[in-house]
Amino acid sequence: MKKFDPFLTMLIGAVILASLLPCPPAGQIWLDRLSTLLITLMFFFQGAKLKRHAIIESLQDWRLQGGTLFASFVIFPFLGFALYLICHAIFKDGFIKPELWTGILFLCCLSSTVQSSIALTSIARGNVPASICAATASNILGILFTPLLSGLLLHRSDSGSGLQTIIEVSRELLLPFILGQLTQKWTGPIIQRHKILLSISDRGSIIVLVYAAFSTAVLQGLWKRIPLIDLGKVALLDSILLFTLLFLTGLLGKILGQTKENDIALQFCGSKKSLATGIPMASVIFPSGAGIIVLPLMIYHQIQLFVCTILARRYAQRPLTENSSHTRHEG
Repeated sequence: MKKFDPFLTMLIGAVILASLLPCPPAGQIWLDRLSTLLITLMFFFQGAKLKRHAIIESLQDWRLQGGTLFASFVIFPFLGFALYLICHAIFKDGFIKPELWTGILFLCCLSSTVQSSIALTSIARGNVPASICAATASNILGILFTPLLSGLLLHRSDSGSGLQTIIEVSRELLLPFILGQLTQKWTGPIIQRHKILLSISDRGSIIVLVYAAFSTAVLQGLWKRIPLIDLGKVALLDSILLFTLLFLTGLLGKILGQTKENDIALQFCGSKKSLATGIPMASVIFPSGAGIIVLPLMIYHQIQLFVCTILARRYAQRPLTENSSHTRHEG
């Protein structure tokens, strides 16, 4: 895996374009409709692509799967909220602006990312099949857990009530995913034959969503409200969260008594946060403020790729053992 993700370059380009040429209010309604359509298609394709046996297998290794879910949806939100309380106790202004804190707390509630978790586990000679199952389970359950946890942590009127938000997210994300699963017999082979088109579709969808979210934010005065120094502060807070999670997931693996290969899968799956799921979900949960709210996630995404690639290469240098379960990267 490259230290610098080319996809991030495209995302930054979308932010720059939205900053210089934001979509005018007259076109915003059509951009919003396009964004909703792209979200629906993206999760439909994900449902059609994901083999059903991978979902079933994700329930079998309870220690690894439970550890990943515990890290993603318990440890991470708890640490994010603790960091929020500490910063507000030390700094009168809370260290960063409230909108950015919303973004960080939202980041803490997201599911793991699938592709980079699998790739990094493969580089590190970890248990690749287990990482596929763990990241998959995290993503599926995140559709329900993320809006619920966001509502509990944020207590904001614009995040909607927990039940209402879950209904909206389920309609726009979970329902298309289920439809993709139900039609997998017919659509799955087509998607498997055209993986590059699916990748372009997924990434293109996210780029459009980023442009739409930042267009709204720029028209609302984003860069007048968020100075560059605050972005540096967000990077610092994101780094604290990442390094703390890497340490705690490594410790959790030892407590659970897993193999080294499973420890690696747990560490990478448990410390990751999904950009591909987070941006569409932010557009649903925070329709009026998604641009600012996804900034911490975009910064965290690049930090996690850089740091975890270095860590994976370090793990890869360990001596081979008879119990090594390294498996060829499948995704």
